[in-house]
Amino acid sequence: MTKYDVRNYLEKIYNVPVAAVRTRIQYGSNKKRNHLNQRVKRPDYKVAYVQLSKQQTFQFPDIFPEKEKKQEEGSTEEIQEKFMEDEQQRQRADPRRGGVTEWFGL
Repeated sequence: MTKYDVRNYLEKIYNVPVAAVRTRIQYGSNKKRNHLNQRVKRPDYKVAYVQLSKQQTFQFPDIFPEKEKKQEEGSTEEIQEKFMEDEQQRQRADPRRGGVTEWFGL
C-alpha cells in the first residue's frame, strides 16, 4: 500500500482523520543459513507510521463480537469439564501403536 492508500483506508473505513503518513521498507535479514549452508533471506515488508490529527485516538473495532458472547454463556464449571474431557482424550493411548508405549519411538 502506498501512503495515499493508507490514508484513504483509515479515513474511509475507520473514520479517523489522518495528519501524516510516513512509510519505509524493512529489509529482511539474510544472515541465517539452512542445513545445506545456503543463505536464507527473510522477506522484505513495508512499515507505515501514521500520525493522527490533534485530540484523536484510535481503537481497533470489535471484529469478533460473537466469540465473546459464547464465552460468557458457559459457566466456569462447564469450561473446566470441557477442558478435562479434552485432556483425557489427549492422554489416551493411541490404538494404532498396538500396545507399544509412546516413549518408544518407531
